[in-house]
Parts: sequence; C-alpha cells; structure tokens
Amino acid sequence: MEARKLICRQRQVLFSFFLLGLTLVCAGDLRRYSVVEEKEGRSFVTNLVHDLGLGQLELSRRGAKVVSKGNKLHLQLDQETGDLLLNEKVDREELCGHTEQCLLRFQVLLDNPLDIFQAELEVRDVNDHSPAFLDTEIMLRISESSLPGTTFPLKNAQDMDIGQNGIDNYLISSNSYFHVLTRKRSDGKKYPELVLDRALDREEEAELRLTLTAQDGGSPPRSGTTEVHIEVLDINDNAPQFEQLFYRVQIPEDSPIGLLIITVTATDKDIGVNAEISYSLFQASDDISKTFSIHPLTGEVRLKELLDFEKTQSYEVNVEARDAGTFSGKCTILAQVVDVNDHAPEIVLSAFTNPILENLPETMVAVFSMSDLDSGENGKISCSIQDHLPFFLKPSGENFYTLLTQKPLDRETTAEYNITITVSDMGTPRLTTQHTITVQVSDINDKAPAFTQTSYTLFVRENNSPALHIGTISATDSDSGSNAHITYSLLPPQDSQLALTSLISINAENGQLFALRALDYESLQAFEFRVVASDQGSPSLSSQALVRVLVLDDNDNAPFVLYPLQNASAPCTELLPRAAEPGYLVTKVVAVDRDSGQNAWLSFQLLKATEPGMFSVWAHNGEVRTTRLLSERDATKHRLLLLVKDNGEPQRSASVTLQVLVVDGFSQPYLPLPEVARDPAQGDEDELTLYLVIALASVSSLFLLSVLLFVGVRLCRRARAASLGGCSMPEAHFPGQLVDFGGTGTLSQSYQYEVCLKGDSGTGEFKFLKPILPTFQNHSLGPEMEENPNSRNDWGLGIQLK
Repeated sequence: MEARKLICRQRQVLFSFFLLGLTLVCAGDLRRYSVVEEKEGRSFVTNLVHDLGLGQLELSRRGAKVVSKGNKLHLQLDQETGDLLLNEKVDREELCGHTEQCLLRFQVLLDNPLDIFQAELEVRDVNDHSPAFLDTEIMLRISESSLPGTTFPLKNAQDMDIGQNGIDNYLISSNSYFHVLTRKRSDGKKYPELVLDRALDREEEAELRLTLTAQDGGSPPRSGTTEVHIEVLDINDNAPQFEQLFYRVQIPEDSPIGLLIITVTATDKDIGVNAEISYSLFQASDDISKTFSIHPLTGEVRLKELLDFEKTQSYEVNVEARDAGTFSGKCTILAQVVDVNDHAPEIVLSAFTNPILENLPETMVAVFSMSDLDSGENGKISCSIQDHLPFFLKPSGENFYTLLTQKPLDRETTAEYNITITVSDMGTPRLTTQHTITVQVSDINDKAPAFTQTSYTLFVRENNSPALHIGTISATDSDSGSNAHITYSLLPPQDSQLALTSLISINAENGQLFALRALDYESLQAFEFRVVASDQGSPSLSSQALVRVLVLDDNDNAPFVLYPLQNASAPCTELLPRAAEPGYLVTKVVAVDRDSGQNAWLSFQLLKATEPGMFSVWAHNGEVRTTRLLSERDATKHRLLLLVKDNGEPQRSASVTLQVLVVDGFSQPYLPLPEVARDPAQGDEDELTLYLVIALASVSSLFLLSVLLFVGVRLCRRARAASLGGCSMPEAHFPGQLVDFGGTGTLSQSYQYEVCLKGDSGTGEFKFLKPILPTFQNHSLGPEMEENPNSRNDWGLGIQLK
C-alpha cells in the first residue's frame, strides 16, 4: 500500500514538473493536424488511437489527457473512441491575428507509463473578411507641375485574412489622368500607388474624385472601396527632399517611452516662407499613430508606446515633410524591433588566403569556426554568405566551414570581393553575427591591349614642318601592373615602295605620331600603315590598328598656261578680222593648276590692253572677246596682258601676253601692218618680235618644207589611228611631244594637246589642234569651249575641246 502511494506521489510530481517545464521533456516526433476556421463545434480533428498506435481501451486505462497551455484552443478527447474534437467554432484571426501560419501546439499525456506526444494544430484561413479602408476618404494634393510618371503612395486597406485570401490588388475608377499600381512592402503587405499618366491642369479641372477599390485573392473575391479626393494645386518651384528615401533603425523591445528613435531631415531649395518645413506622419494607421510621434519642426521621431516583439517585429513609418506652400516630400522609416537576448554567435577566422590568382579552379579562401554560448535552439547555428558571389561554403567538421571559390575568377570583371559571412542561431528571434572579409584577385596577363578605334584617319597639311605632331592613337589594357603597360610600334608597310620610316615615327610610350619630313600633296595624297600595341606581360600580348594619313593640299603651285605658250621662241599672234561683230571670240586662254580644290579654281582678268574697252576676258573660262565693232581708226596691232589667278590662300597667279593682229579680209594670209601709234615702252620689243616671226616663217618654208611634209603625214596617220585627233593636212609636230594635264584649272577633264605647224601656209602660222582625250564618249563642253574646225577661218588657227 505504501509502495502504491509512493508511486502515485511520484507520478503527481512528474506530471507537475511537466506542466511547469514542458520544454525540458524530450518528446517524440512532432505531429501536425489541420482544420479550417469557422467550423462548428465538435469538429473532428484526428483519431489518437490510430495515430499513436494504441489499443482501443488503452487511452482510458492510461488516463489520456490533452493539454493546450498558452492558447485559446479548446480540444476534447473522447477516450472511448480516441477521437480528438474541437469544443467550439475556431476563428483563425482571433487565435493568431496576422500571423502567416497559425500553429497551435498541444500535448497528449499518457500515464502508467508516462508518455508525452507533441502535436500542433494548423488553423487554415478562409476568405471570411472583406478588405476595409480605415478612412472613407483619402485626400491628395497634387501640383499641376507634376510630371507624367510621378507616383503617389496611398493608404492601404486592411484585411484580417492572410495568404491568398489577403489583399491581392488595387483598382481605380476610370479616368484620364491616373492609374494605380499595387506595390509590396518589405513585410509582404500590399499597398496602392497612384501613378500620373497625363499632366494635370488646375485651370481645366481643379479637383478629381476617384474610387479606389481593394480586392483580395479569395474565391469568390471580396473587395472594399474608399474615395480618393485629389485637389490640383498650382505650380510651385521646389518640394522638400529628405536626405534619404529610406531610414533603417533597430529598436530594442525594452526601449522606454519617449526614446528618440531617429531624426529625419528634409531640405528645401526655396527660401523664406516656402522653405519652412513641417513634419508629420503620412497616412499613418492606428497602430503607427499609437506607437510613434514626430516633432513637427525638428523631425525627431520618438516612441509613444512600449514595443512588443512577439506582437510586431517591424514597422514601416511614412513621414511627410511639407513646406509652407503646397509641395511635400516623403520618406519611409523601416523600424525593426530587436528582441533582447543574451549571446550572439561568434566567428573565429582560422586561415585566410589573400590575394587569389585569377583563372584558377576551386581554391580555398578561408577556414573559420563558429560558436554560441547559448544552448538548445538558441545555440544551433547556421552559416551563409551573399547570393550571386562566385564562392560557396563547405562544412569541414562540427561548426567548421571552408570558404572556396566556385569557379575561376576574372580580375578584369571584379578585382575585389567583399564577402559577408552571416552566422545566425535558431532562437526566436534569431541573433545574427556578420563578419566581412575582403578578397583581392591578383592579375595574370590574359587580356590583350585594345585600341579605342579599329582604324584612325589623320590629316596633315602639305609642306609641314619636320617632326610635326599629327595625331595620337590610344589603346587600353584591362590588366594591371606591367601586364597593362603598353608600348607602341610601327609595322613595316605592305607596300615596299613606301619608305614609312622616313615619313612617320611614333612615341612608344604614349602613341603620338610625328611626320618626319615635309609632305608634298602633289606627290603623295594619302598613305596607310598599321600600329602595334604590345603589353609588358609574359607572354606579351598585342593588337593592331590601321592608321590612314590624308595629306591636305596647300596653294603652293602657281597656275600654268597651256595656251598660248609663253616660252615659245616667237610670240603667238591672234588674227582678228576688222569686220568682226561684238562678242567675237578672239582666242581662249587655257591654264591649269597642279593644286586641288579651291586652290585650283582659276579666274582670268585683263590687266592691260593697247586700246582699253575693245577687248574683254571671261573670268571663268579665259575666252577673249571683242566688246564693240572695229573701225578704221583702231590700231591693227594690239598687245593684251592677262592675269590668271587661283582661289587659294595665299593667292598665286601667272601673266599671259597676247598679240592680236587686225586684218581686213580672210583671203590674205598676211597684211602689212599699218602705221599705228607706238607705245614707247613696247616699240623695240614689237619690232624685234616682227622680225623674228618673218625670219621663222622664211626659214621654215624654205628649209623644212619637204622634211616637215613627210613627217607630218606620218604623224597625222598615227594620231588618227589612235583616235587622238590630228592635222587635216601635212604638218610637223611642235614642240615634238604630247602635253598631258589633269582635270584642274579651267579644264573639267584630262586633256592632251598637240601643236602642229600648218604646211600649206607660206607665212609660218601655228595651229593649236583639238585635245587628245582618253577612251570615253565625247561630251560637248558647251559652245563657249568648242569651235568647229570645218568652219574656222583661213588664218589657220583653231581650238577644239571635247
């Protein structure tokens, strides 16, 4: 009997000890059951006989009890059948509030022998609450200067349901100014944000009233509405701006009332009244308003109510700064409530390798150990590093970890990594310790220099001074140290005839290019070469770039007169019939310029004439024409001095002297010159010229007549066969070769001229024949550039350009 009493007393002590310190008793596996809220009373949960593997009468024999300490869960155990029932209808929101997963723990106690079974009941949510706004109207004041795309956070609705049955999205009534976006906060709650689609016009519409609808994700969905009253304000210059859009603070849950949490500061670029800022909580919920306060002038946020970590772990406080006008700025304070705990985990670094060579496979970076002075769940530790880093943690024994590289590193992509090792215990709330190590990646020569351009075009003006800096090429190397030290050099040109080393030199250190000697555009218009950029790594890497140098023309050549030849032994005399009409083409001065562009644009000017006003010269084509009818009083011999100028800078020119002889009829090859008033300055020269012309004609007609006749026939045949033009009667070449000139000056194409001495004239006249053109179709240059040889006069002088 005494033994039985002692056993009963021991059982009572053990049972009391279990109720006082339930967490110290080792239980078996945790069983989980679930029910849907709002079920009527005596709803079936489970059958313990089946779950615990007991006999039908063993529950009643062993005095089975269900203990649900610390919650409002009322369970009833039918010991005959083993069914576990709910005593009353369950309301998840009343039991767990906004907790995402509503788990209610209970224990099943069996006596003789003592067994304890841990279990928990999950109360699943149903969509039994509609979203509701705290305010029936939301007032917004929006400036008409707000740009499209501007967002305006709105106060969110409240829904007692959770998960899918919670608030899913927000809608706004149809309008032409706004649409609404559904945003998600850090705590998972969704809030509406009004987005401006089109600029407001206060004069057109001073206020708007919109209906904001909050919908949950239940089936069927529930919704709640509120009215958004938008007042459109007039334009203002600047709105207050906070130093930060987000402030993060941690508040111990045992903080006293009145504790200064943070001071937010906003500034306004305006002055005077518009710069006076007042602070307030923006659309704060009842919970926020009861917990926090803000000083309207200083921006000090203080605690109004004691915190409870088990009730709320974090707060999102929206603060508005408003100036004296209509503008306002907003910021968000993310306040995290910190639970008071004794010890945080510790990290001890045992080994650390730094730096690490790039392009290596898996490499050990660090070895560290972790410890926590706490015990139980608070002493269990987990370890992690940031995501998206090329490193991973590998367990190396109890509470030891090795940090390794996940793949070969690339210094050029990232030269340094800040790795934060985060160690957390398994307590509630979790305490975390972070340790940041900096891993540097050392370089190897794996990147070749890269030019800023694949090709360069440089310009240099001819006649430059020696050692002239004409440009700079540049290359970069993403390596470091000597691997990134670049030197430049020239590649031998592919054209072996180009003496590149005598033209160009390059500074090996900075890539500056210099012209070694003066360049001549007429000899060399352009040339190209390649430049090599090599680094100093081992092995050395290099790349190439093409450099093209274009020589710019200078006006360094004077015009050259093709016709009339100025270096002939006797001057060329042009014949002018006395009956010529005004505008009669006397002759055409043909000149070219070896320069290019506007430096080769030629113009003609009549400087001096025996009788001013009788002749004129066309400035652009060099045609000399009469300006009036000739009379008997006019002199028979005229001397014209023309100037040919280019359009360069500085301008260059050449002078041309023309001799014009007035004759009375075309049947006479030569008429004696009448007496004219002689220019004292030209008397001797004109007389000498006349003698030379007469002598040349006499000698030519007597001595060379037979020889020139034979040679002229042969040359004309050959010229005619080559389609280069020729003489229509026996002739001899003078000066004995073709003269070729490019399409510059007054000529639009390339021409060749042949000067022939007419054979049937007894006066030794010269004939300037048509140009010998390249092989392409003939195109007339215009009536002012062409004279029909079949219609030329008997004086034997004609010019034909095609």
